[in-house]
Amino acid sequence: MEPKPWRDRLRDEEELLAQLNHAVSEAATRRAQALRDGVAELGTVAAVARDLGRSWQAVDQALKRDAKKSAKDAPTTE
Repeated sequence: MEPKPWRDRLRDEEELLAQLNHAVSEAATRRAQALRDGVAELGTVAAVARDLGRSWQAVDQALKRDAKKSAKDAPTTE
């Protein structure tokens, strides 16, 4: 049995990377929503960070990254 040609292997790996990147993006969006729910429940980003044992900057950055991504992905009405 001959090994798969390198072009086919590369195409397969690129497809897998695209799927994984999509999965990571979706997970980050769900994570940010959970953080927003935590802020709604506890009142502040700092309170969520304390509860998780993380810095408030880490929580704030995760929320900002998602907001930036959401704004970029939002359809325009022009």
